[in-house]
Amino acid sequence: MGHYVNNNLIKGEVVELETTYHWIIFFALSSILTLFISPLLKRYTDEFVITNRRIIIKTGLVSRKTFEMNLSKIESVNVNQSILGRILGYGSIDIIGTGGTRETFPDIFHPIEFRKKFQELS
Repeated sequence: MGHYVNNNLIKGEVVELETTYHWIIFFALSSILTLFISPLLKRYTDEFVITNRRIIIKTGLVSRKTFEMNLSKIESVNVNQSILGRILGYGSIDIIGTGGTRETFPDIFHPIEFRKKFQELS
């Protein structure tokens, strides 16, 4: 489990699912131009977690962006997958909160499992 999530769990909160980026991020142009350092940093520093109370997503190493939302405040978690994404097991997740707040996270490993776990807990 990631360092950020471990330090920010509240009393009684338990991690139900943790995922990361799919290995497909290593085949992007930015990956080749940065000698594969950029996708390595993304894969090992970004955290995508569902707990029994909320969704926690942390991206970035130096400049950090966090997305934390209580499960009760989320209207839906949508999954977008291409044909290749379905075959290889990756896709984008769109988290839509109450009031129309939308956050999109691309190239997530097993996005269907992420959505399924959210649906089980909400």
